[in-house]
Amino acid sequence: MPHADSLIITLVGGFVLAFVLGMIAHRLRLSPLVGYLVAGIVAGPFTPGYVADLELVPQLAEIGVILLMFGVGLHFSPKDLMKVRTVALPGALVQIAAGTLMGWALGDLVLGLGHLEAALLGFSLSVASTVVLLRALEERKQVKGEIGKIAVGWLIVEDLVMVVALVMLPLLVIPEGQAVSLALTVKSVGWTVLKVVAFVLLMLVVGGKVLPWLLIRIAHTKSRELFTLGVLSIALGIAWVAYAVFGASFALGAFVAGLVLNGTPLGHNAAERSLPLRDAFAVLFFVSVGMLFDPMIIVREPLAVLGVVFIVVVGKSLAAVMITSAFKLDRATSLTVAASLAQIGEFSFILAGIAMYLGAMSRETHDLVLATALLSISLNPFVFAAVDRLGAGKPPPELPPSGLSPEEKDAAALAKVM
Repeated sequence: MPHADSLIITLVGGFVLAFVLGMIAHRLRLSPLVGYLVAGIVAGPFTPGYVADLELVPQLAEIGVILLMFGVGLHFSPKDLMKVRTVALPGALVQIAAGTLMGWALGDLVLGLGHLEAALLGFSLSVASTVVLLRALEERKQVKGEIGKIAVGWLIVEDLVMVVALVMLPLLVIPEGQAVSLALTVKSVGWTVLKVVAFVLLMLVVGGKVLPWLLIRIAHTKSRELFTLGVLSIALGIAWVAYAVFGASFALGAFVAGLVLNGTPLGHNAAERSLPLRDAFAVLFFVSVGMLFDPMIIVREPLAVLGVVFIVVVGKSLAAVMITSAFKLDRATSLTVAASLAQIGEFSFILAGIAMYLGAMSRETHDLVLATALLSISLNPFVFAAVDRLGAGKPPPELPPSGLSPEEKDAAALAKVM
Protein backbone atom coordinates (compact mmCIF):
# COMPACT_ATOMS: atom_id res chain seq x y z
CA MET A 1 0.00 0.00 0.00
CA PRO A 2 2.24 2.83 -1.23
CA HIS A 3 -0.12 5.61 -0.12
CA ALA A 4 -1.23 4.14 3.23
CA ASP A 5 0.94 6.61 5.13
CA SER A 6 -0.08 9.69 3.12
CA LEU A 7 -2.40 11.09 5.81
CA ILE A 8 0.16 10.61 8.58
CA ILE A 9 3.00 12.16 6.58
CA THR A 10 0.81 15.13 5.59
CA LEU A 11 -0.31 15.77 9.17
CA VAL A 12 3.21 15.41 10.57
CA GLY A 13 4.74 17.62 7.87
CA GLY A 14 2.01 20.25 8.16
CA PHE A 15 2.01 20.47 11.96
CA VAL A 16 5.79 20.34 12.42
CA LEU A 17 6.53 22.95 9.76
CA ALA A 18 3.71 25.18 11.04
CA PHE A 19 4.98 24.90 14.62
CA VAL A 20 8.62 25.66 13.78
CA LEU A 21 7.88 28.56 11.45
CA GLY A 22 5.07 29.83 13.68
CA MET A 23 7.53 29.99 16.58
CA ILE A 24 10.05 31.85 14.42
CA ALA A 25 7.36 34.35 13.37
CA HIS A 26 6.38 34.82 17.02
CA ARG A 27 9.99 35.48 18.04
CA LEU A 28 10.16 38.08 15.27
CA ARG A 29 7.04 39.71 16.79
CA LEU A 30 4.93 38.75 13.76
CA SER A 31 1.60 36.97 13.72
CA PRO A 32 2.02 33.15 13.80
CA LEU A 33 -0.27 33.13 10.74
CA VAL A 34 2.73 34.33 8.75
CA GLY A 35 4.63 31.24 9.87
CA TYR A 36 1.75 28.95 8.95
CA LEU A 37 1.52 30.44 5.47
CA VAL A 38 5.28 30.13 4.97
CA ALA A 39 5.04 26.50 6.16
CA GLY A 40 2.56 25.90 3.33
CA ILE A 41 4.92 27.53 0.84
CA VAL A 42 7.73 25.25 2.02
CA ALA A 43 5.49 22.17 1.71
CA GLY A 44 4.01 23.28 -1.60
CA PRO A 45 4.90 22.32 -5.17
CA PHE A 46 6.49 25.69 -5.99
CA THR A 47 9.48 25.19 -3.69
CA PRO A 48 12.07 22.37 -3.67
CA GLY A 49 12.03 19.59 -1.11
CA TYR A 50 9.10 18.00 0.71
CA VAL A 51 5.69 18.30 -1.01
CA ALA A 52 2.53 17.37 0.90
CA ASP A 53 -0.33 15.36 -0.62
CA LEU A 54 -2.03 17.90 -2.88
CA GLU A 55 -5.27 15.90 -2.95
CA LEU A 56 -5.51 15.27 0.77
CA VAL A 57 -4.60 18.72 2.07
CA PRO A 58 -7.62 20.55 0.56
CA GLN A 59 -9.98 18.12 2.32
CA LEU A 60 -8.26 18.73 5.65
CA ALA A 61 -8.42 22.45 4.90
CA GLU A 62 -12.18 22.17 4.34
CA ILE A 63 -12.52 20.80 7.86
CA GLY A 64 -10.47 23.79 9.00
CA VAL A 65 -12.88 26.17 7.26
CA ILE A 66 -15.86 24.43 8.88
CA LEU A 67 -14.35 24.68 12.36
CA LEU A 68 -13.21 28.27 11.77
CA MET A 69 -16.76 29.28 10.84
CA PHE A 70 -18.13 27.30 13.77
CA GLY A 71 -15.82 29.31 16.02
CA VAL A 72 -16.96 32.59 14.44
CA GLY A 73 -20.56 31.64 15.22
CA LEU A 74 -19.70 30.62 18.78
CA HIS A 75 -18.06 34.00 19.44
CA PHE A 76 -20.61 36.11 17.55
CA SER A 77 -22.52 38.23 20.05
CA PRO A 78 -25.60 40.00 18.66
CA LYS A 79 -25.79 42.04 21.88
CA ASP A 80 -22.24 43.37 21.48
CA LEU A 81 -22.92 44.14 17.82
CA MET A 82 -26.12 46.01 18.66
CA LYS A 83 -24.25 48.23 21.14
CA VAL A 84 -21.98 49.55 18.38
CA ARG A 85 -24.38 49.12 15.45
CA THR A 86 -24.64 52.84 14.71
CA VAL A 87 -20.91 52.90 13.87
CA ALA A 88 -19.97 49.32 12.98
CA LEU A 89 -22.80 48.54 10.56
CA PRO A 90 -22.68 51.57 8.23
CA GLY A 91 -18.92 51.93 8.72
CA ALA A 92 -18.16 48.35 7.69
CA LEU A 93 -20.49 48.49 4.68
CA VAL A 94 -19.02 51.77 3.42
CA GLN A 95 -15.49 50.51 4.01
CA ILE A 96 -16.20 47.26 2.12
CA ALA A 97 -17.58 49.29 -0.77
CA ALA A 98 -14.52 51.58 -0.74
CA GLY A 99 -12.06 48.67 -0.62
CA THR A 100 -13.89 46.82 -3.40
CA LEU A 101 -13.95 49.94 -5.56
CA MET A 102 -10.21 50.56 -5.09
CA GLY A 103 -9.42 46.91 -5.87
CA TRP A 104 -11.68 46.93 -8.92
CA ALA A 105 -10.07 50.11 -10.22
CA LEU A 106 -6.58 48.63 -9.85
CA GLY A 107 -7.60 45.33 -11.42
CA ASP A 108 -9.64 46.73 -14.28
CA LEU A 109 -7.77 49.91 -15.17
CA VAL A 110 -4.17 48.95 -14.33
CA LEU A 111 -3.87 45.16 -14.38
CA GLY A 112 -6.26 44.62 -17.30
CA LEU A 113 -8.57 42.14 -15.55
CA GLY A 114 -12.18 41.60 -16.52
CA HIS A 115 -14.88 43.41 -14.56
CA LEU A 116 -15.92 40.34 -12.54
CA GLU A 117 -12.38 39.25 -11.69
CA ALA A 118 -11.41 42.82 -10.79
CA ALA A 119 -14.48 43.13 -8.54
CA LEU A 120 -13.67 39.83 -6.82
CA LEU A 121 -10.09 41.02 -6.32
CA GLY A 122 -11.38 44.21 -4.70
CA PHE A 123 -13.87 42.32 -2.55
CA SER A 124 -11.11 39.97 -1.37
CA LEU A 125 -9.04 42.98 -0.32
CA SER A 126 -11.92 44.74 1.45
CA VAL A 127 -12.33 42.43 4.47
CA ALA A 128 -9.85 41.99 7.30
CA SER A 129 -8.94 38.94 9.39
CA THR A 130 -10.82 38.62 12.67
CA VAL A 131 -8.13 36.22 13.93
CA VAL A 132 -5.34 38.76 13.39
CA LEU A 133 -7.44 41.58 14.86
CA LEU A 134 -8.33 39.70 18.05
CA ARG A 135 -4.71 38.74 18.67
CA ALA A 136 -3.58 42.34 18.16
CA LEU A 137 -6.24 43.68 20.53
CA GLU A 138 -5.42 41.02 23.13
CA GLU A 139 -1.77 42.08 23.09
CA ARG A 140 -2.89 45.69 23.60
CA LYS A 141 -5.48 44.69 26.24
CA GLN A 142 -8.25 46.47 24.30
CA VAL A 143 -10.65 43.62 23.56
CA LYS A 144 -13.16 44.51 26.28
CA GLY A 145 -12.86 48.29 25.97
CA GLU A 146 -14.91 50.59 23.78
CA ILE A 147 -12.23 50.62 21.08
CA GLY A 148 -12.17 46.82 21.01
CA LYS A 149 -15.96 46.55 20.84
CA ILE A 150 -16.17 48.90 17.88
CA ALA A 151 -13.30 47.19 16.02
CA VAL A 152 -14.65 43.67 16.67
CA GLY A 153 -18.21 44.74 15.80
CA TRP A 154 -16.91 46.26 12.57
CA LEU A 155 -15.23 42.99 11.61
CA ILE A 156 -18.28 40.94 12.62
CA VAL A 157 -20.29 42.90 10.04
CA GLU A 158 -17.56 42.19 7.47
CA ASP A 159 -17.68 38.49 8.36
CA LEU A 160 -21.46 38.38 7.94
CA VAL A 161 -21.23 40.10 4.55
CA MET A 162 -18.59 37.60 3.47
CA VAL A 163 -20.70 34.64 4.64
CA VAL A 164 -23.54 35.86 2.41
CA ALA A 165 -21.10 36.39 -0.47
CA LEU A 166 -19.74 32.85 -0.17
CA VAL A 167 -23.28 31.51 -0.45
CA MET A 168 -24.13 33.66 -3.47
CA LEU A 169 -20.86 33.45 -5.43
CA PRO A 170 -21.40 30.01 -7.05
CA LEU A 171 -24.81 31.21 -8.27
CA LEU A 172 -23.55 34.43 -9.80
CA VAL A 173 -20.52 33.05 -11.66
CA ILE A 174 -21.47 31.88 -15.15
CA PRO A 175 -19.01 29.38 -16.70
CA GLU A 176 -17.28 30.64 -19.82
CA GLY A 177 -19.13 29.73 -23.01
CA GLN A 178 -22.41 29.01 -21.24
CA ALA A 179 -25.47 30.94 -22.37
CA VAL A 180 -26.75 33.41 -19.79
CA SER A 181 -30.46 33.42 -19.04
CA LEU A 182 -31.53 36.18 -16.68
CA ALA A 183 -34.76 34.38 -15.81
CA LEU A 184 -32.98 31.12 -14.99
CA THR A 185 -30.31 32.95 -12.98
CA VAL A 186 -32.91 34.83 -10.95
CA LYS A 187 -34.85 31.60 -10.41
CA SER A 188 -31.71 29.73 -9.31
CA VAL A 189 -30.64 32.51 -6.95
CA GLY A 190 -34.15 32.85 -5.54
CA TRP A 191 -34.50 29.12 -4.93
CA THR A 192 -31.11 28.89 -3.23
CA VAL A 193 -31.83 31.91 -1.05
CA LEU A 194 -35.19 30.36 -0.10
CA LYS A 195 -33.49 27.10 0.93
CA VAL A 196 -30.81 28.94 2.90
CA VAL A 197 -33.45 31.03 4.70
CA ALA A 198 -35.39 27.84 5.47
CA PHE A 199 -32.26 26.24 6.88
CA VAL A 200 -31.43 29.27 9.05
CA LEU A 201 -35.00 29.54 10.36
CA LEU A 202 -35.12 25.81 11.07
CA MET A 203 -31.87 26.04 13.00
CA LEU A 204 -32.90 29.10 14.97
CA VAL A 205 -36.37 27.78 15.84
CA VAL A 206 -35.97 24.00 16.09
CA GLY A 207 -32.23 23.86 16.65
CA GLY A 208 -32.51 26.58 19.29
CA LYS A 209 -34.60 24.17 21.36
CA VAL A 210 -33.12 20.80 20.42
CA LEU A 211 -29.40 21.63 20.61
CA PRO A 212 -29.46 23.12 24.16
CA TRP A 213 -31.48 20.12 25.34
CA LEU A 214 -29.00 17.78 23.65
CA LEU A 215 -25.98 19.52 25.15
CA ILE A 216 -27.50 19.39 28.64
CA ARG A 217 -28.16 15.67 28.25
CA ILE A 218 -24.56 15.11 27.13
CA ALA A 219 -23.25 17.23 30.00
CA HIS A 220 -25.20 15.07 32.47
CA THR A 221 -22.98 12.14 31.49
CA LYS A 222 -20.11 14.07 33.16
CA SER A 223 -17.81 12.80 30.43
CA ARG A 224 -15.46 15.38 28.94
CA GLU A 225 -14.78 13.14 25.95
CA LEU A 226 -18.46 12.70 25.12
CA PHE A 227 -19.14 16.43 25.50
CA THR A 228 -16.25 17.33 23.19
CA LEU A 229 -17.31 14.68 20.70
CA GLY A 230 -20.90 15.91 20.88
CA VAL A 231 -19.90 19.50 20.13
CA LEU A 232 -17.79 18.47 17.14
CA SER A 233 -20.52 16.13 15.89
CA ILE A 234 -23.01 19.00 16.02
CA ALA A 235 -20.66 21.32 14.11
CA LEU A 236 -19.72 18.83 11.39
CA GLY A 237 -23.16 17.20 11.22
CA ILE A 238 -25.07 20.46 10.77
CA ALA A 239 -22.50 21.65 8.23
CA TRP A 240 -23.15 18.46 6.22
CA VAL A 241 -26.94 18.85 6.50
CA ALA A 242 -26.68 22.44 5.23
CA TYR A 243 -24.65 21.25 2.25
CA ALA A 244 -26.42 17.99 1.37
CA VAL A 245 -30.05 18.88 2.13
CA PHE A 246 -30.34 22.65 1.72
CA GLY A 247 -27.68 23.30 -0.93
CA ALA A 248 -25.80 25.78 1.29
CA SER A 249 -22.09 25.72 2.01
CA PHE A 250 -20.40 23.74 4.76
CA ALA A 251 -19.13 27.07 6.11
CA LEU A 252 -22.63 28.56 6.44
CA GLY A 253 -23.95 25.46 8.19
CA ALA A 254 -21.09 25.52 10.68
CA PHE A 255 -21.53 29.25 11.31
CA VAL A 256 -25.26 28.86 12.04
CA ALA A 257 -24.55 25.88 14.31
CA GLY A 258 -22.09 27.97 16.29
CA LEU A 259 -24.53 30.88 16.39
CA VAL A 260 -27.27 28.69 17.86
CA LEU A 261 -24.94 27.15 20.46
CA ASN A 262 -23.65 30.60 21.40
CA GLY A 263 -27.03 31.46 22.85
CA THR A 264 -27.23 28.35 25.05
CA PRO A 265 -26.15 28.10 28.72
CA LEU A 266 -23.39 25.68 27.70
CA GLY A 267 -22.22 27.74 24.73
CA HIS A 268 -19.05 28.85 26.51
CA ASN A 269 -18.19 25.24 27.38
CA ALA A 270 -18.84 24.21 23.78
CA ALA A 271 -16.42 26.87 22.54
CA GLU A 272 -13.79 25.80 25.06
CA ARG A 273 -14.06 22.10 24.23
CA SER A 274 -13.84 22.60 20.47
CA LEU A 275 -11.00 25.13 20.62
CA PRO A 276 -7.99 22.71 20.41
CA LEU A 277 -9.31 20.91 17.35
CA ARG A 278 -10.40 24.20 15.78
CA ASP A 279 -6.92 25.61 16.25
CA ALA A 280 -5.26 22.49 14.85
CA PHE A 281 -7.33 22.31 11.67
CA ALA A 282 -7.24 26.08 11.25
CA VAL A 283 -3.45 25.74 11.10
CA LEU A 284 -3.83 23.12 8.35
CA PHE A 285 -6.13 25.52 6.51
CA PHE A 286 -3.48 28.25 6.50
CA VAL A 287 -0.83 25.71 5.51
CA SER A 288 -2.98 24.58 2.58
CA VAL A 289 -3.41 28.20 1.48
CA GLY A 290 0.35 28.64 1.53
CA MET A 291 0.74 25.52 -0.62
CA LEU A 292 -1.32 27.16 -3.36
CA PHE A 293 0.88 30.27 -3.37
CA ASP A 294 3.61 30.72 -5.94
CA PRO A 295 6.12 33.09 -4.29
CA MET A 296 7.64 33.93 -7.67
CA ILE A 297 4.74 36.27 -8.34
CA ILE A 298 6.57 38.82 -6.17
CA VAL A 299 9.41 38.66 -8.71
CA ARG A 300 7.17 38.47 -11.79
CA GLU A 301 4.68 41.16 -10.78
CA PRO A 302 6.33 43.40 -8.16
CA LEU A 303 4.31 46.49 -9.09
CA ALA A 304 1.01 44.61 -8.96
CA VAL A 305 1.91 43.23 -5.52
CA LEU A 306 2.87 46.70 -4.29
CA GLY A 307 -0.41 48.07 -5.66
CA VAL A 308 -2.68 45.62 -3.85
CA VAL A 309 -0.64 45.87 -0.63
CA PHE A 310 -0.93 49.67 -0.81
CA ILE A 311 -4.72 49.38 -1.09
CA VAL A 312 -4.93 47.12 1.97
CA VAL A 313 -2.41 48.85 4.22
CA VAL A 314 -2.89 52.49 3.21
CA GLY A 315 -6.10 52.81 1.18
CA LYS A 316 -8.37 50.89 3.58
CA SER A 317 -6.80 52.61 6.59
CA LEU A 318 -7.42 56.08 5.18
CA ALA A 319 -10.99 55.11 4.28
CA ALA A 320 -11.55 53.87 7.84
CA VAL A 321 -10.14 57.10 9.31
CA MET A 322 -12.47 59.19 7.15
CA ILE A 323 -15.49 57.03 8.03
CA THR A 324 -14.80 57.03 11.78
CA SER A 325 -14.09 60.76 11.70
CA ALA A 326 -17.49 61.29 10.07
CA PHE A 327 -19.02 59.53 13.10
CA LYS A 328 -17.03 61.88 15.37
CA LEU A 329 -15.09 59.11 17.10
CA ASP A 330 -12.03 60.09 19.11
CA ARG A 331 -8.59 59.92 17.57
CA ALA A 332 -7.46 56.78 19.42
CA THR A 333 -10.53 54.78 18.34
CA SER A 334 -10.31 56.02 14.76
CA LEU A 335 -6.63 55.10 14.41
CA THR A 336 -7.05 51.70 16.10
CA VAL A 337 -9.92 50.73 13.78
CA ALA A 338 -7.84 51.87 10.80
CA ALA A 339 -4.86 49.74 11.88
CA SER A 340 -7.18 46.78 12.51
CA LEU A 341 -8.37 46.87 8.90
CA ALA A 342 -4.88 47.15 7.36
CA GLN A 343 -4.62 43.42 6.63
CA ILE A 344 -6.57 40.57 5.04
CA GLY A 345 -6.88 36.96 6.12
CA GLU A 346 -8.99 33.83 6.23
CA PHE A 347 -12.13 35.01 4.41
CA SER A 348 -10.03 36.51 1.62
CA PHE A 349 -8.33 33.12 1.20
CA ILE A 350 -11.65 31.31 1.10
CA LEU A 351 -13.24 33.72 -1.39
CA ALA A 352 -10.20 33.72 -3.70
CA GLY A 353 -10.01 29.92 -3.57
CA ILE A 354 -13.69 29.46 -4.45
CA ALA A 355 -13.46 32.09 -7.20
CA MET A 356 -10.45 30.31 -8.73
CA TYR A 357 -12.24 26.94 -8.48
CA LEU A 358 -15.26 28.41 -10.30
CA GLY A 359 -13.03 29.88 -13.01
CA ALA A 360 -13.84 33.48 -12.10
CA MET A 361 -10.32 34.25 -10.91
CA SER A 362 -6.99 33.27 -12.46
CA ARG A 363 -4.20 31.69 -10.45
CA GLU A 364 -2.14 34.84 -10.97
CA THR A 365 -4.81 37.00 -9.32
CA HIS A 366 -5.29 34.37 -6.61
CA ASP A 367 -1.55 34.56 -5.89
CA LEU A 368 -1.83 38.35 -5.68
CA VAL A 369 -4.41 37.95 -2.90
CA LEU A 370 -2.22 35.47 -1.03
CA ALA A 371 0.87 37.67 -1.41
CA THR A 372 -1.12 40.63 -0.06
CA ALA A 373 -2.32 38.58 2.91
CA LEU A 374 1.18 37.40 3.73
CA LEU A 375 2.69 40.87 3.49
CA SER A 376 -0.16 42.78 5.17
CA ILE A 377 -0.29 40.40 8.15
CA SER A 378 3.50 40.74 8.48
CA LEU A 379 3.25 44.53 8.34
CA ASN A 380 0.29 44.82 10.72
CA PRO A 381 2.37 45.05 13.95
CA PHE A 382 4.31 47.94 12.39
CA VAL A 383 1.04 49.64 11.41
CA PHE A 384 -0.14 49.44 15.02
CA ALA A 385 3.22 50.81 16.17
CA ALA A 386 2.82 53.73 13.75
CA VAL A 387 -0.71 54.61 14.91
CA ASP A 388 0.46 54.38 18.52
CA ARG A 389 2.94 57.16 17.79
CA LEU A 390 0.05 59.17 16.34
CA GLY A 391 -2.00 58.80 19.52
CA ALA A 392 -3.83 55.46 19.32
CA GLY A 393 -1.88 53.99 22.21
CA LYS A 394 -2.70 56.69 24.71
CA PRO A 395 -4.85 55.37 27.59
CA PRO A 396 -8.17 57.11 28.25
CA PRO A 397 -8.13 59.71 31.02
CA GLU A 398 -8.93 58.29 34.43
CA LEU A 399 -11.92 59.47 36.41
CA PRO A 400 -11.23 61.37 39.62
CA PRO A 401 -11.65 59.39 42.86
CA SER A 402 -15.30 59.09 43.83
CA GLY A 403 -15.20 57.06 47.02
CA LEU A 404 -17.14 54.24 45.34
CA SER A 405 -16.53 50.59 46.08
CA PRO A 406 -14.58 48.53 43.51
CA GLU A 407 -17.84 46.90 42.34
CA GLU A 408 -19.51 50.29 41.89
CA LYS A 409 -16.48 51.62 40.04
CA ASP A 410 -16.59 48.61 37.68
CA ALA A 411 -20.30 49.15 37.07
CA ALA A 412 -19.74 52.86 36.43
CA ALA A 413 -16.90 52.12 34.03
CA LEU A 414 -19.01 49.56 32.18
CA ALA A 415 -21.91 52.00 31.94
CA LYS A 416 -19.58 54.59 30.46
CA VAL A 417 -18.34 52.18 27.80
CA MET A 418 -21.86 51.12 26.92
